[in-house]
Amino acid sequence: MQIVLIAGATGYLGRYLCAEYQRRGWHVTALVRNGSRAAGLAADTLVEAEATCAEQLAGIMEGVDLVVSALGITRQADGLSYRDVDYHANLNLLREAECANVARFAYVHVLNADRMRPVPLVAAKADFVDALQASPIAETVIAPTGYFSDMGDFLSMAKSGRVWLFGAGDHRINPIHGADLAAVTAQATDAGTAWLDVGGPQLFTHDEIARLAFAALERPARLTHLPDGLRRLALRLLPWLTPRRIHGPAQFFLSAMAMDMVGERRGTRHLADYFAEQVKTG
Repeated sequence: MQIVLIAGATGYLGRYLCAEYQRRGWHVTALVRNGSRAAGLAADTLVEAEATCAEQLAGIMEGVDLVVSALGITRQADGLSYRDVDYHANLNLLREAECANVARFAYVHVLNADRMRPVPLVAAKADFVDALQASPIAETVIAPTGYFSDMGDFLSMAKSGRVWLFGAGDHRINPIHGADLAAVTAQATDAGTAWLDVGGPQLFTHDEIARLAFAALERPARLTHLPDGLRRLALRLLPWLTPRRIHGPAQFFLSAMAMDMVGERRGTRHLADYFAEQVKTG
């Protein structure tokens, strides 16, 4: 039986990755920071370690055939930065994988990273991808457009009564559900794919996602379009006016909102169903 080690296993995507690889007959070793958060995780083995501490990873990849990392932080906490986790922690994993002669290392990146490299979150991820591509280990880089869970921001605004958009609201995105992305990742590693820009099966403008959110709430759509200059101003001011845990993800969100985020259409799950489920469960 082949062994896959999944890093970031207790995160949104990590849980789907564990379930998908286990469903496909892999022995799943889940790397977790805190075993108490692993309840219900589809894993055969739990390894509790801090990936930011290279010495804690020593020997954990003996016999491992594949590493899949969804390790990263959205909101900076515990004094850790994007550079600490998205770059250095993943680099620690890569170096340990090299020592153990792991055959392939897969990493979940972000679409259009080359256009968003000034954003610290993206820069840390992109720098790790550079290191991965320079490694003797075969790589699979998965660059998703955005998760359904990210689209929850539209639903949250709709619940408050109005969705605020920058510009004309005509930039496009095909977000993908975590379960679909996990399946795509497993297919890509099985096929030996080096890089895949991927999204969900449906393409939307930002306006259309906002209207979909209001439809799920059974409320009339109320949208306000703000001048794009305000978005650019916010990008400059946020690092000075807000703590890092706030302006870090905001910089990424505001940058991604200014471009099309469209990848290869994959998966079967629909955003309208996701919104409906979120409304139902509150």
